[in-house]
This record gives sequence, structure tokens and C-alpha cells, in this order.
Amino acid sequence: MSLSLPLFVSMSAFAVAASVSPGPVNLLVLSTAIHAGWRGAMPLVIGASAGFTLLLWLIGIGMVELWQQWPLLRQLVRLGGVAFLVWLAWKLACSDGELDMGRGAEPAGACTGAFMQWVNPKAWLASTAGMGAFAADGDLALVTVFAVLWGSLCALSISLWALAGDQLSGWVSSSRRMRCINRGLAGLLLLSAGFLLLG
Repeated sequence: MSLSLPLFVSMSAFAVAASVSPGPVNLLVLSTAIHAGWRGAMPLVIGASAGFTLLLWLIGIGMVELWQQWPLLRQLVRLGGVAFLVWLAWKLACSDGELDMGRGAEPAGACTGAFMQWVNPKAWLASTAGMGAFAADGDLALVTVFAVLWGSLCALSISLWALAGDQLSGWVSSSRRMRCINRGLAGLLLLSAGFLLLG
């Protein structure tokens, strides 16, 4: 494995651009942080980052062949992702807008974050594209370095969404404002689900 500075910079730029852009995981982290604060969103951030890193690494060492050879797998991931996004959108839309997480409501956790990455076709496609661009020869050391690098940058990017949600929680002081934000986020999740169905 030869990891030059230009290759490292290119990998990093690709990873940040793919990770920081709005998507279902980032929207859920934003909503969770508004409700539970930055610290309350961290299990979701850690789970999503770990789930994505594992997915990326497995694709890099050969799981992409399953993805390409089994169209049924792609359809199951797509339909599972759509169903999960619709469920999350419904939960957000039905929320009463209360910010008090101490009444028995639990913020989304690490397992939810990891699961979201595994049923997100965009995560599969980004992983496949990234590995194809930077580790196409399947060199285990390069695949591992890229997966750890991207996973770390993914965690940082998603943490920024949690920080944004934490900062918004002060502005969203009323249940009415929170209901509006929740319904807006629910609409964006439904839009994401619609794009997954079309893709």
C-alpha cells in the first residue's frame, strides 16, 4: 500500500462531501439533538459512524460483488430503507413537540444509527463509489485505511449535525415551533424515501 498525500487529501475530501450533506441519518441526528442535546445524540452518531465504517470496509473487501450480482439484495435494501424512513417520518410528524426527554422517551441510539446505514441505499452506493475510486484493487491495507479515515470523518460530520441540533434547541422553545420543525424534517425524510423509490 502506498498512501501519498494527494491520495489522502482526495479521500478526505470525498469522505467529507459525502458525509456532511443532508441525508436521513443527518436529519435524525439533528432532530435527536434538538430533543436530547448533543450528548443525547452521541450514541446515534457513534452507531451510525460505526455501522457505516463496517459497511464500507466489507464492500471494500468484496461484498460489493454480492451487491452487484444479487438484484434482490438491492431491492430488499431499498424497500427496507424506504419503510424505515417512512416510519421515522411518521414518528416525527406525530410528535407532540415537547422537548422534555425525561418523561420516558428515549432518543434514538447506536443500534438505530447502525441499522439506518445498512438499509440506506445511498450509503451502499457511496461506499461502492468511494471504494471503486480509491481502493479498486482490493488492497486490504488501503481498504482498511480508507474505511477508518472515512468513518472518522463521518463521525465528525454527523457530530456537526448534532451540534446544530443542540444549538437549535434553545431557539425551539415552544412545542408549536418544535412540531413545525418535526413536520418539516418528516417531509424531508418522505422526500428521501421517494427518491429511493425512483432510484
